Amino acid sequence: MNRIQGPAVFLAQFAGDAAPFNTLPGIARWAAGLGYVGVQIPTWDQRLFDLARAAESQTYCDEVKGQLKECGVVVTELSTHLQGQLVAVHPAYDLPMDGFAPEAVRGKPVERTAWAIEQLKLAARASQRLGLNAHATFSGALAWPYLYPWPQRPAGLVEAAFDELARRWRPILDVFDGCGVDVCYEVHPGEDLCDGASYEMFLDRVNQHPRANLLYDPSHFVLQQLDYLEYIDLYHSRIKAFHVKDAEFRPTGRQGVYGGFQAWKDRAGRFRSLGDGQVDFRAIFSKL
Repeated sequence: MNRIQGPAVFLAQFAGDAAPFNTLPGIARWAAGLGYVGVQIPTWDQRLFDLARAAESQTYCDEVKGQLKECGVVVTELSTHLQGQLVAVHPAYDLPMDGFAPEAVRGKPVERTAWAIEQLKLAARASQRLGLNAHATFSGALAWPYLYPWPQRPAGLVEAAFDELARRWRPILDVFDGCGVDVCYEVHPGEDLCDGASYEMFLDRVNQHPRANLLYDPSHFVLQQLDYLEYIDLYHSRIKAFHVKDAEFRPTGRQGVYGGFQAWKDRAGRFRSLGDGQVDFRAIFSKL
C-alpha cells in the first residue's frame, strides 16, 4: 500500500471546447483544484496534447511536464484507447469506428489500420520522452461479433482472428519494449481482449511478450459477472495500471448481462459513481 500514488484522473471524458477544459494547463489546474495529483492524457485530443510532436521533441515533452508541475500535477500515463481500437476493426464496425479516425483515412480500412499502428508507435516514443513506464490502450476487435457461439462459429475462425490480432500488435509491442514502456490493455467488452481467457489467447500468440500487460478496471468485470478478485490472483504480475471505477449489476426478469439493447442508465449492468456501486475496493487494495 505504501507504493500507491494518487489520485489521478483520466482527462478524456472532461475535455471540451470551453475553458478550462480546452487546454492542458487549464484542465490540469481544474484537476488539481479537485485534489488530483496526476493526469492520464488522451493522445488523440490535440487541444490537450500533440502526440507526433511529443514523439520527436524532448523540448516539447519537457514543456508539458513543466506546465503540469506548475499546475500541481504530473502525467501518469498517455492513452491511445481510440487509436488502439482502430488497430483491429471488424468490418461490421467500420462505420462507427471511422469516427475515431482523421478524415483522411475514413472509409479506408487499410489506411486507417496503418495510421492507428503508427499512432501507437508514436505513443511509445512520447511515453519514453516523458519518463513514463506504462501506457493505456485498447486492443481492438476482429472476433467480437462472434462472441456468443450461435450460430455455430466455423472451426478456426476465432483462432484466425487472434492470430491476426497478434500479428498486428507484435511489432507495436516490440517498439514499446525498445522504449522501456509497458502496453496496458484495458480489458473491456467490445475488445477482443475482454476477459482473462481472451487475454491468455492473445498472450500465447505474442509469445508471452513482456510488454503485453494489463490495465485493471473492475467495473467492466462487474458488468460481465467475472470474479475481479480472483483475476488479481491470476494476473497480478501483468497488472501495470489501474482505473478505479465502480459499477453495479442488478438483473431482472427482463434483462441481464447483455442489457437488452438499452441505454446505459437502463441496463441491468451500469457504471456508478465511486462508492455507489458494488465493487469491493477494500478487498482490491488488500490484494494489490
